[in-house]
Amino acid sequence: MNNLVFGKYIPIDSTIHRLDPRTKIISLFLMIISIFIPKNWWVYLFLAIVVLSVVFLSRIRLGMIFKAFKPMIFMMVFLLVINVLSVKTGYLLLHLSFIDIYSDAVFNTLFIVVRLLLMVMLTSCLTATTKPLDLTLGIEHLLSPLKIIHFPAHEVAMMISIALRFIPTIIEETMRIMNSQKSRGVDFEEGSMSEKLMAIVSLIVPLFSVAFERAYELADAMEARGYIPGAERTRLRVLKYHFVDYLFIFVSLVVMTLVILSRIYL
Repeated sequence: MNNLVFGKYIPIDSTIHRLDPRTKIISLFLMIISIFIPKNWWVYLFLAIVVLSVVFLSRIRLGMIFKAFKPMIFMMVFLLVINVLSVKTGYLLLHLSFIDIYSDAVFNTLFIVVRLLLMVMLTSCLTATTKPLDLTLGIEHLLSPLKIIHFPAHEVAMMISIALRFIPTIIEETMRIMNSQKSRGVDFEEGSMSEKLMAIVSLIVPLFSVAFERAYELADAMEARGYIPGAERTRLRVLKYHFVDYLFIFVSLVVMTLVILSRIYL
């Protein structure tokens, strides 16, 4: 679990690490929009090259990012089954005695898998290359125009940052509790359905207890440091755009423009 990237900051000196957090958030937003636009595999190959280039610039090992995709494998299999049962368009790929599998069912599932994989890679790069406090500050700056309508920009940014930060912590606690339960004879893999449900309950109850305990500890720590929601505060670090930030946002805009044009003309 120490190799998990999503939600975990990895202190490395890279080009992506040195970018302004607002730049990374804006670029992520533009790239995610771009991922949902195309219907052509060649365009997805182009997007994959762009995303892999970002991962290369972040100097994060690709294998570590792929590990964040493992929990989604069951969901991908479930989507494939649903598509096979519901989609009956395209040409017939396989005829079985009880079901027919059509090409559109497989292609639709592959499109979803590729989109999720690209999004996981991008979001993992964001959380792995941005400190939680910098991420909070970047989100707050981007939401600051909404303060005109009394939108709690700082509080929302703080909640998003804390939620992202707690993902690896909760996963580590889950693995620790599972190992403790296995040492006491609880089997999460074999047995009847009722036994598996009871094993899951024995995992969920202490996990919720640990999560609430961590939340109370965090609240006490913030209160002890004088944190007051909505209070005016100064910043030790003032965010400032540099040439590389403008260049990165420009490249993201160019990529999104090319993807939109490909959807129109291809």
